[in-house]
Amino acid sequence: MAQGNNIYAVCKVDARQADIRLFLNDDDGTPLAQFDTVKDTLAAEGRTLAFGMNGGMYHEDRAPVGLYIEHGEEKMRLIRGASPGNFGLVPNGVFCIRETRADVIETERFAAAPPACIHATQSGPMLVIDGALHPRFLPESTSRFIRNGVGTSADGSRVVFVISRIPVTFHEFGRFFRDDLGLPNALFLDGNISRIYAPPLNRDDKGFRMGPIIGVVRQAD
Repeated sequence: MAQGNNIYAVCKVDARQADIRLFLNDDDGTPLAQFDTVKDTLAAEGRTLAFGMNGGMYHEDRAPVGLYIEHGEEKMRLIRGASPGNFGLVPNGVFCIRETRADVIETERFAAAPPACIHATQSGPMLVIDGALHPRFLPESTSRFIRNGVGTSADGSRVVFVISRIPVTFHEFGRFFRDDLGLPNALFLDGNISRIYAPPLNRDDKGFRMGPIIGVVRQAD
């Protein structure tokens, strides 16, 4: 799916049926860091990676900056309040994966009533909050980067992952989720290291070692 001059690559997932997971380290605690290592890990289980995307901001050692839950185990706590950088440009939020739904939830709302996430990653800023663009986004901004993010429908059934093909502003990116995709909530995942694995789009991006990775898993043929 594209907006304008083929600006965005879009992957849509039905959370009611898809196996959406987060990946960070192998059994020895070594960061997986690349789509290829995630694929190798899954192959040992008789499964394969159908889709992958970098899944939130991380420190130099690849540890998540904010909340990180994998297979129900919290490995990093929720971070609240403003801080320097995109992550702390509040409101930020959490991408929470449950058994038959997935939701982007603003951080303070998440803190007030934490859902039982099987997998979760915190990032920021929010792109769309209950149908409104982040209040700090400016239409006249000249700050353009390759950006990627995730948005969810109100009922949690539809998950849409987006990566821009060209540098875009936060305002343009948020508007795409809200106005073109019709999603009430969306979360920025990252910019400089934005990467995607999507065989139908002929994308298997290489480059920077990643921290959290979001993957859609299926049984191997």
